[in-house]
Order: sequence, then structure tokens, then C-alpha cells
Amino acid sequence: MAYNRRNHLIKVLEIQEVYLKAQKTGATQKWIYEHLIYPNWRISSRTLTNYLGTNARKELKEIDHVEQN
Repeated sequence: MAYNRRNHLIKVLEIQEVYLKAQKTGATQKWIYEHLIYPNWRISSRTLTNYLGTNARKELKEIDHVEQN
């Protein structure tokens, strides 16, 4: 579990980067999940789908902006 929203979004961003890198090689979502995502992060496939739908980079920028002000 993430300690706060910022840490959660950093984790989501890492997972998204791994997923996109593997997807460019032609791997399927099932293969990426079973061989790259689940062994490292122990999340469900539904959670992976939710993470892929999250605009983590944008939300991190918003958090940084709020913290600076």
C-alpha cells in the first residue's frame, strides 16, 4: 500500500513505464502482467487496468504545484 498519494502515483508511473516498454516489443497485456508486473508489485490485473487509466504524470505535477504554493 502506498503511504500517501504522491508515493502511490510514483508507483503507478513506474508500472506504466514498464508496461509501455514491454508493449512496444509486441507483448500482450496478459504476458506483461504475468511476467513483469505481478512478480514485482503483487497487484491484480484489475488494479493494473486502473493504473493504466490513471494520468499519474499530470497528477504528480498538480501535487508539486500545490506543495510549492
